[in-house]
Amino acid sequence: MNSDFGCDILVLKSLKKGFKETDKLTFLICLILSAIGVVMVASTTHRTLSDGEWISRDAKVMILALILGTVACLVISYIDYDLIFKLWPIVVAASLFLMFLLFTPLAISPEGRDDATSWLKITSKLYFQPSEILKIAFIITFSYHLGKVKKNISSLKNVALLCLHAAIPIGLVVVTGDMGSALIFALMFIGMMFAAGLHWLYFPAGLLAVAAVSPVVWYKVFDDIQRNRILALINPEAYSTEIYQQQHAAVAMQEGGFFGTGLFKGPYTQSTYVPEIENDMIFSAICEEAGFVGAFILLLLFLFLAVRIIKVGKNSQNFSALMLCYGVMFMIVAQVVVNIGMCTMLLPVIGITLPFISAGGSSTICLYLAIGLVMSVYRSSQGIGYDDYRYARIARRYD
Repeated sequence: MNSDFGCDILVLKSLKKGFKETDKLTFLICLILSAIGVVMVASTTHRTLSDGEWISRDAKVMILALILGTVACLVISYIDYDLIFKLWPIVVAASLFLMFLLFTPLAISPEGRDDATSWLKITSKLYFQPSEILKIAFIITFSYHLGKVKKNISSLKNVALLCLHAAIPIGLVVVTGDMGSALIFALMFIGMMFAAGLHWLYFPAGLLAVAAVSPVVWYKVFDDIQRNRILALINPEAYSTEIYQQQHAAVAMQEGGFFGTGLFKGPYTQSTYVPEIENDMIFSAICEEAGFVGAFILLLLFLFLAVRIIKVGKNSQNFSALMLCYGVMFMIVAQVVVNIGMCTMLLPVIGITLPFISAGGSSTICLYLAIGLVMSVYRSSQGIGYDDYRYARIARRYD
């Protein structure tokens, strides 16, 4: 009895010490972003409320996803990231299994499209996007891969193998019709290769290769909808249907001015003027209801988060851990840039949400899984040795 009590005390002490060594700043920035997201989703879906309702289903899903995501984030932060690297076969198997389910009757098409099956139907009202988990798996495995070849990363053999590594998840999401996720994977791949120190001559060579295959991609990979969305940016008058959402989002952004119209008071946000404003176009709602000041603060928060993640990686003194942090940072930054590019009509609509802000449960949960990895790297750099947690069986000793 006394032995059990003593063991419990050790567990409590180790957990208490573990909390002290938690990366509270990164976690706090993410929580602030999520709080903004919940409020904005509640505002953009306020018009859909029935009598007696005080919060929309989308906002409820965001809150539930936030709770599940933060719990998962904290649990992962207690696990030695080196152990996660060594479990990469399990990570790959789980993510590929979910992706292959998209080729079964469980898969559904977003927005009623028959050519894109990127979601899994969990229940009649709950859906999950496996490509979000695949992003996390790619960050883990690619970081580990880069760590193994870091001294000879620029050799032709290693570059070919790294390109093959990235081509597998990109190809999978392309087959499902999710071109937006394919773009994010490609940007993550390029960013991580650059951060890993790949010789600069490979980048112009890669650009030439992309240019060479672009006609094939245009005619054989893109469908009519995707081609028209790109052409709409060049000739809006000829593609009024495809450009409709972006043009209306731009008008809503201009309406906000410097300080915005106020939450739940945006005339365009509180109507059906901008389709899918709670998802792809939520940045336009922020600009309308919070104005330039609100949008600027939001971008500053994303900047602080990106800088913080890289700082955690650089403090780790481990190349694979640094690449992992770069991977998470590039994933978040790429989505922010692409999403805002869509809202400002600089990029075509390709279904990329604004991290932590747009409506969506699977995106929120997976973002916090990624942040949990970063927090695990932070914990290991604090010199706590992970053996402090062996009594709780939360993580193995870090060597």
